[in-house]
Amino acid sequence: MKKILFASSETHPLIKTGGLADVAGSLPLALAELGQDVRIIMPNYQGIKNCEPGRYLCTVRVNNCDVNLLETRLPDSDVIVWLVDYPPFFNFPGNPYLDEAGRPWPNIGERFALFCRIIVEVATNRAYLNWHADIVHCNDWQTGLVPALLSLEPNPPATIFTIHNMAYQGLFPGSTYAQLNLPGQLLHPDGLEFHGMLSFIKGGLSYSDRITTVSPTYAQEIQTPEFGYGLEGLLAHKQSHLSGILNGIDVSVWNPANDEYIAKPFSVDTLKDKLINKTALQQQLGLPVDSETPLFGLIGRLVEQKGIDLVLSCLQEMTTLPLQFALLGSGDKSIEYRLQEFARLYPERVSITIGYDERLAHQIEAGADIFLMPSRFEPCGLNQMYSQCYGTIPIVRKTGGLADTVVDALPESISNGSASGISFNDASAAALIEAIKRSLVLFHNRPVWKKIQRNAMVKDFSWQNSANQYLALYNEI
Repeated sequence: MKKILFASSETHPLIKTGGLADVAGSLPLALAELGQDVRIIMPNYQGIKNCEPGRYLCTVRVNNCDVNLLETRLPDSDVIVWLVDYPPFFNFPGNPYLDEAGRPWPNIGERFALFCRIIVEVATNRAYLNWHADIVHCNDWQTGLVPALLSLEPNPPATIFTIHNMAYQGLFPGSTYAQLNLPGQLLHPDGLEFHGMLSFIKGGLSYSDRITTVSPTYAQEIQTPEFGYGLEGLLAHKQSHLSGILNGIDVSVWNPANDEYIAKPFSVDTLKDKLINKTALQQQLGLPVDSETPLFGLIGRLVEQKGIDLVLSCLQEMTTLPLQFALLGSGDKSIEYRLQEFARLYPERVSITIGYDERLAHQIEAGADIFLMPSRFEPCGLNQMYSQCYGTIPIVRKTGGLADTVVDALPESISNGSASGISFNDASAAALIEAIKRSLVLFHNRPVWKKIQRNAMVKDFSWQNSANQYLALYNEI
């Protein structure tokens, strides 16, 4: 049994801004089911919810700060969560990275440097908890200083650093190094220095024993200039210690057979009941009820990374095709406005819901026929996996985790029973609209379409597969 300290800046369902929280709330549970002793550590934000109030454990002094450690648990589980409680940094409204007005916290470097110092104290059994980690599993730049600081310790625990998105690196001016009072021996080009700046993520990449990303294809992509953001050389140098392990999904939450949010639960054996969900969704969104018109869905952040600009470029032509389009999301205000204009001009073709609604997200996954996910890059992605579970055929760009989880419906893959979606290569509107038109042809070939749906629905995206791969990695180091 390994003692694993899982360090994350966010954890679902306590607090969430993105996919990192889903991993932090699911992977430790799956590892615990494999008999491991897993503890999650995260900051005690004001916005934390869905858990028992933290029980005071101890006070640890680091960098002239007295920091409390509180203990709670993941809901409906025995997995312990240690909350790093320092009110001057964390007891404010907002999310882990932005204040209430949507501005980055001005002291965000100080916040996560303190978090990293406490992780080191806990991992090395200097926090009065009588618990010494065998493995410290760090996630994204907010925990990047941990492997660097542990490298200065005698007999430190092994470290794994998981990259969820290379686009976010924790870069700060060089002067920040002295302000954070970090050890001088770590500030050099092979350490935390990055072109005269302080890079938190370099701490994880340079000093951890193993580096993982959230899909095998993304592990290859980040070794190129397009996706490496200036660190592709370091990642290529560390190639032998770099691997990609696909995220899983919470199949207790995303399962059409027992989904309480949808009009009618269904499974691969009762696929005909999916139509009941389509009808309910069309009625709810004010779209004409029509079983023969394919309904396209999209759920996500309205930002360039997600390829929403490609969708906008295609929308005018999409309104001339025999299809309906339902979108749920928020992001760039100009994109929101343009989408809402399409809904106003084409109310029988286009439905736009700005914001996020968990119930509607489930209803779109269940009721749509086809799901659009034309991301410019996607380290792993979750919605393409949800879609396949619900027999909603995803159209994806062949990148990152999308390439690893969706098998393009070509003659060979259709005949051998592996086809589960539609993919295209170029990040262009022309490539996307071609994929959309290809999906329309397949949709109206009912025997083939049902075969692709069944292929998709029987795939196993549970966390058990991922947890076994991580456990094998832990045992290697």
